[in-house]
Amino acid sequence: MAELSKSSLALSHKQPRNKKAESEQTEFEIKFFSDVLERYPDYVEVLRALGNVLTKQGHHAEGLEVDRRLVRLRPFDAVAHYNLACSYCLLRKHDQTLIELRRAFELGYIDFAYLRKDRDLETIKNDRRFKTLLREFSGK
Repeated sequence: MAELSKSSLALSHKQPRNKKAESEQTEFEIKFFSDVLERYPDYVEVLRALGNVLTKQGHHAEGLEVDRRLVRLRPFDAVAHYNLACSYCLLRKHDQTLIELRRAFELGYIDFAYLRKDRDLETIKNDRRFKTLLREFSGK
């Protein structure tokens, strides 16, 4: 997935010293972002940050719902489609992953070096359809 937004990074300016502190920080961020979205449901930057935190914590189904919202709000945003593809992949929904990756590429997503290292896509990297799609758009 794409990196955490600046707002999420600002909340995490102190590094937690242990797992309990890290967990408390993450729960704080999820609650904070959720509260903001109650008042401003279409706040794209907060949706991105919430999606990243949820995914990082392994809440893949919830992260998928956030990414779907982002794509509805930003249908021509290549990164939103890329993140949606990653969410689908984490849930092993490879057909949807390929559809969203294709859309991300068509919209201009070009960070193929990052994509090749992205652990969110690990379960599809050996799929011949994935390799074909990458060759089609990256030329490699």
